[in-house]
Amino acid sequence: MWQDYYTAATLDEAVDIIEKISPGGRIVAGATDLILELERGLRPEVKSLVDITRIPALNRITLDENGAIHLGPLVTHNHCVASPLIREKAFPLWRAAWEIGAPQIRNRGTVAGNLITASPANDTITPLMALDAWVELKSRTGARRIPLKDFYRGVRQTVMEPNEILVDICFPAMQTDQSGTFIKLALRRAQAISVVNVAILLTTEKKRISRAAITLGSVAPTIIHALEAEKSLEGQKLEEKTIAQAAILAMQASRPIDDIRGSAVYRREMVRVCTARGLRTLRDKKEQAGLPSDPVLLWDQDQDLQAVSRRHTTGSAIDTIINGKEYTFTSGHEKTLLRLLREEANLTGTKEGCAEGECGACTVFLDGKAVMACLIPAPRAHGAEIVTIEGLGTEEQLHPVQSAFVQDAAVQCGYCTPGFIMSAAMLLREKGTPTRDQINQALTGNLCRCTGYYKIVRAIEDASSPSA
Repeated sequence: MWQDYYTAATLDEAVDIIEKISPGGRIVAGATDLILELERGLRPEVKSLVDITRIPALNRITLDENGAIHLGPLVTHNHCVASPLIREKAFPLWRAAWEIGAPQIRNRGTVAGNLITASPANDTITPLMALDAWVELKSRTGARRIPLKDFYRGVRQTVMEPNEILVDICFPAMQTDQSGTFIKLALRRAQAISVVNVAILLTTEKKRISRAAITLGSVAPTIIHALEAEKSLEGQKLEEKTIAQAAILAMQASRPIDDIRGSAVYRREMVRVCTARGLRTLRDKKEQAGLPSDPVLLWDQDQDLQAVSRRHTTGSAIDTIINGKEYTFTSGHEKTLLRLLREEANLTGTKEGCAEGECGACTVFLDGKAVMACLIPAPRAHGAEIVTIEGLGTEEQLHPVQSAFVQDAAVQCGYCTPGFIMSAAMLLREKGTPTRDQINQALTGNLCRCTGYYKIVRAIEDASSPSA
């Protein structure tokens, strides 16, 4: 899929590398979108990847002295979900991050990558547009700041140059006189692309709206503001008539198309419904109703990795630790981690179900986080610690989850079982004794085509009980 794979130890090194290999190079962090595009032959111009995931301090979420929140380029969706600052001061972004994919995807996918991919259905763009965000781009010739509203030229098109790296996302923290939310409509409750999404941010003075932002996703070539709807709310109280009028104006601002997820007519009506739903939620102060207070992340650590500077090409060694054992691979640098594990390491317990990050059969632990191995470039294994299903237990001493799956007959065809067990094992490591709701959260990234979820959930409950 690629010829050369560079791992940068510093941001300046990454800038130098991308300058030299442009326009045939791409920066990667999560790579959850790019891997699929490369697998499908949609990016034939991309010959080299530059991995920035080992550069320290790029995964920080900070609040500066001016009241602005900054997201580094390695901030993942789960970093946002885990952040009290984002939940309190940027709730529309928090909710959008929570509703993206599944825990394994949120552990890898970055907010910066979501912005750069530039799909109008990408969930974090909509709230960041409402929050009036800007991005900073860096190249060898300097840096430039661009308001997010000016960042997009069309569907999957941005103003970024091939030699630029997005190094910062910044937006004002919500104030005490502001409230906001994010509403997503999709075809499934998890692991789904938006049919429509709406972000709302209201500033209120003396119970009247002094300023409103309503942004719409998946209904135009780029994320758009519903300008007339915003104006209609100014100076108004959130009464039912006001809400209904703003929802109609938001619907009229949308310019959707027909596609496999929904017709244009349906999308327009759902813009009205979602806008009204969001405004009523803010009126009733119920924007956080039904959301978990202690969300599942499927990680047991989050720390800076050791900085590594490396170029992998044909014949280069990938030195890694899998299940506590040292491995060196001199082939497979152009593969995914899933294929490296199965074909080079002969660890076939990790299954390939969809190869698209949808089914979770390839779930493994990478540096303490549950991830989808099918969406990770194999060279990312260099210097990493990986755990697969083979490393959870032994024939003499099974992992408690494995034992419970046997005892509760939580296995049908068995193909999905390794992924379920890996997710469940990380859940127990993270939460100890999870609730039923937390178990359900943890399994949103794992599909069983035999529909055997009841026994699987029961087995995880049994594995986590004090008597297990």
